[in-house]
Amino acid sequence: MALRLTVIGTGYLGATHAACMADLGFEVLGLDVDQRKIARLAAGDLPFYEPGLEPVLRRGLESGRLRFTTSFEDVAEFGDVHFVCVGTPQKAGEYAADLTYVDDAIDALAPLLRRPSVVVGKSTVPVGTAARLARRLARLSPAGGDALLAWNPEFLREGFAVQDTLHPDRIVVGLPTEQAAADRAEKVLREVYAVMLADQTPFLCTDYATSELVKVSANAFLATKISFINAMAEVCEAAGADVTKLSQALSYDDRIGGKFLGPGLGFGGGCLPKDIRAFMARAGELGVDQALTFLREVDEINIRRRIRMVDLARHELGGSFIGRTVAVLGAAFKPNSDDVRDSPALDVAASIRSQGGEVTVYDPQANANARRAQPDLGYADDTLTAVRDAHVVLLLTEWPEFREMDPHALAESVAERNIVDGRNALDPETWRTAGWNYRALGRP
Repeated sequence: MALRLTVIGTGYLGATHAACMADLGFEVLGLDVDQRKIARLAAGDLPFYEPGLEPVLRRGLESGRLRFTTSFEDVAEFGDVHFVCVGTPQKAGEYAADLTYVDDAIDALAPLLRRPSVVVGKSTVPVGTAARLARRLARLSPAGGDALLAWNPEFLREGFAVQDTLHPDRIVVGLPTEQAAADRAEKVLREVYAVMLADQTPFLCTDYATSELVKVSANAFLATKISFINAMAEVCEAAGADVTKLSQALSYDDRIGGKFLGPGLGFGGGCLPKDIRAFMARAGELGVDQALTFLREVDEINIRRRIRMVDLARHELGGSFIGRTVAVLGAAFKPNSDDVRDSPALDVAASIRSQGGEVTVYDPQANANARRAQPDLGYADDTLTAVRDAHVVLLLTEWPEFREMDPHALAESVAERNIVDGRNALDPETWRTAGWNYRALGRP
């Protein structure tokens, strides 16, 4: 009999996982405590923007393989494998991760598990969480030792989530220490991911702690690489060098590579910032805080990029934003997303507004979320409206439509031809030839 899957938590990770697993042919039941979210998903309407996901969601619904519920009783009765995909946000006023949603999911599900099943954590959690939850699951579940926990971290990139789910570059599974339990959990997960394994996707079995560390280590490394090139941008500005040429030269070194070596405004979103902070907090709890001290500087370099962007824009306006109009192109933390959590673009826009600037923001997908997060800013529905009468234009999210802007067309709308490229996405000579004063982070 084919395995039936459930997905607990239908945010970005959970909705993607549920839809993609149904697309692979599994019967899937998704759960969330938010009734409005469940109603939207059941109607084939994504509560967030992710390229290519909505057709997958609708195929699952139309086939009957994908359904949604708010009932843990339904989930426990239906599923053989339960994926926990809830959020682990940063605690207010602390670096540590808030595990309330993970704990609540286990506490609600475990007492209802009366037959053999595998609970699979996909949420990003501090190392040591899985072992604690495994003990909790065994204690609370009527199935006892037949309710197993595995940890299977996600490696999704916003904008590429369907590709990353259906064609992952690796599958990591943290298994119980007891061999029979580990063998059973591994067998179940090999069946879940059989299509990927047939495509020769690496399948790595580890202990709980290693599986938890894989995700946060990967994020810490990527954040470090981004902040490294942005630290070099600071040096380049002081020395009169060009950080884009420096990055290009470094990328030819096979030991370094060019991915995540793009200088600019830095990283944001719901993962990298909070994950590296939670990693530092957990290292402190383990007594090895010095091992991750460098991540504090990684974080600070990232924040300094935002401050530098504001400084550059102010400089182009003669030292003050008061009485000046600023166009901000981009609000999402990255292109192909409507996520404005810890967005560098929105942070810069709000900072300029607080210093007296009249700010108008336009983003192809994130305007609605940005307006909820920063209602005091102005918003436009297209680029030309956003830049109308602007004294300076800031490119802060590198959407393709911004990369392809016609400098001559924009020149007809602005008050002054000043542009600051926060993502090094534009060709300086093209814009300067069109009469623009072009500035960018890390370039002369």
